[in-house]
Amino acid sequence: MSDNLPECIEVPAPGEHRWSVIWLHGLGADGSDFEPIVPELRLPSGHGVRFVFPHAPERPVTVNGGMRMRAWYDIAGVDLASKEDEEGILDSTGMVEALIAREKALGVPAARIVLAGFSQGGAVALHAGLRHRERLGGIMALSAYLLLADRLEDEMSAGNRLTPIFQAHGEQDPVVPMELAGYSRDRIGAVRPVPEWHTYSMGHSVCGEEIGDIRKWLVDTVGVGQ
Repeated sequence: MSDNLPECIEVPAPGEHRWSVIWLHGLGADGSDFEPIVPELRLPSGHGVRFVFPHAPERPVTVNGGMRMRAWYDIAGVDLASKEDEEGILDSTGMVEALIAREKALGVPAARIVLAGFSQGGAVALHAGLRHRERLGGIMALSAYLLLADRLEDEMSAGNRLTPIFQAHGEQDPVVPMELAGYSRDRIGAVRPVPEWHTYSMGHSVCGEEIGDIRKWLVDTVGVGQ
């Protein structure tokens, strides 16, 4: 497990460690990108959630002229769904599996582990979460899309056929088109319950209204803090 475990920023759980949220950053960022969101979520006192913010490895990214940066997989061009980097996607899925295994070793069952991510990180969270053998607590994909979509039916885990999914997107997103996100939602909904879907008047980012909706979903739907 440790060989595939990425470096992480970890925010300890207040009180007894009962839940874990593994939150993957977007292209070119690192684990510190979403660490400040923890207090903004205003989770119930003593919620027992440990947050884990892993750093993606550095790799050349084709769409950015081959520049090395933190990325969960390579992107060949602006058409995100073409020439997908299967090797990179599977490598990052293995890292997520290692992160889940570590939380389980700390005493948190899979049903109390939430996979979350933004952009590339959200795409990997969806990909790994829908394929994880055991039922997870939830999957959250922000400004993201479905990877290797044509394989979903064959590869989706029966254990995560009913796992709650929160999917949110900016209506003016210039990076991940709304059409691609909507297609991803519908593709998922064709083989299991449709994700909880939210859109906001924003670009490729996160807004205050979205943070409030994330909090509500975590507490009311997933049961975080209970």
